[in-house]
Amino acid sequence: MANVYELQEIEVWDGNMAASHALRQAQIDVVAAYPITPSTPIVQNYGSFVGNGYVDGEFVMVESEHAAMSACVGAAAAGGRVATATSSQGFALMVEVLYQASGMRLPIVLNLVNRALASPLNIHGDHSDMYLGRDAGWINLCTCNPQEAYDFNLMAFRIAEDMSVRIPTIVNQDGFLSSHTAQNVRPLSDEVAYKFIGDYQSKNALLDFDKPATYGAQAEEDWHFEHKAQLHNALMQSSAVIQKVFDAFAQLTGRQYHLVETYDIEDAEVAIFALGTTVESARVAAKNARERGIKAGVATIRSFRPFPYVELGNAIKHLKAIAIMDKSLPAGAMGALFNEVGASLYQAQDSKHPVLSNYIYGLGERDLTQVDLANIFQELQENAKAGKLTHPTQQFIGLRGPKLSFC
Repeated sequence: MANVYELQEIEVWDGNMAASHALRQAQIDVVAAYPITPSTPIVQNYGSFVGNGYVDGEFVMVESEHAAMSACVGAAAAGGRVATATSSQGFALMVEVLYQASGMRLPIVLNLVNRALASPLNIHGDHSDMYLGRDAGWINLCTCNPQEAYDFNLMAFRIAEDMSVRIPTIVNQDGFLSSHTAQNVRPLSDEVAYKFIGDYQSKNALLDFDKPATYGAQAEEDWHFEHKAQLHNALMQSSAVIQKVFDAFAQLTGRQYHLVETYDIEDAEVAIFALGTTVESARVAAKNARERGIKAGVATIRSFRPFPYVELGNAIKHLKAIAIMDKSLPAGAMGALFNEVGASLYQAQDSKHPVLSNYIYGLGERDLTQVDLANIFQELQENAKAGKLTHPTQQFIGLRGPKLSFC
């Protein structure tokens, strides 16, 4: 198996093309979609694969994103391998049906190409839509580049369809910065990719007349709590399956992923925590900061849901100061990641609770520059030396006009 990685040819794909080829290789039964920028090329490419006879599945164009997820729910309940893609307002329209999919434990795979939510209208990327779906009962996986968009799509099917999981799964990638940026990608051959995912194993399929099942039945106060608790428990327990799939993929490809990933964190005193393409920029900034004498590091997670509280807390508990980067407007609160990372530190044993700062950045894809990141590391250094906040807890980065800070 070690030779498989060496035999992988290099393609130059953007994140959308990478995701669409992964869907093709998964031999999906149904893709139902209503295209929206910047995820449109994923389903457009898949439609071309269908039209040219490269795949044997059904490509269903519907009248809205709500209908797209509804069609996915029906197809998955009938026993099919199912996927779709969307972004932003389209994802917002899907949200009602996301709860149906997770409550029915249907292993649908959704490519969410992250984009700002209106108003005002903006077609560029931030994490507003990712955060919108965080409590919908789906596994949420995070990627940084086109290679990972490809890899995580293959792994998403195997994770979602695992008989101990059976939970729909979202693969997030940054709109335009990943989805429309062409980079080297090493795809697997069709045969190897499908063998890794495996044949679809149906469970309680609605159209299995030998084992009839009912989906979406009403459950009031007698059983509603129990159903939701079982879903929550399955989500929390799915971390072990996710890491198991990561490890199996590493054996096949040489590309290893972990629930928590760090860069120069072992001896670091300060660190940036971020998601998506920002992680790669932060690593460059951390390297530059070390040249200035700042012991800087970077941390990220691959699973936003389930959130790896214990693993993250143990990885960063020794730090003196941490900047948590939220690429979404919290609208009257601390950023979502700020709250999650803070909770993870309280889960960690012997944690001295580093000084935490919350930076709101990149809304509508406002640039986050190396100068911005260098300034953040400098502020962290000042917090670390003082052992307390020397700057506001929450700041907006790159905002034009008077500088705003909160808390």
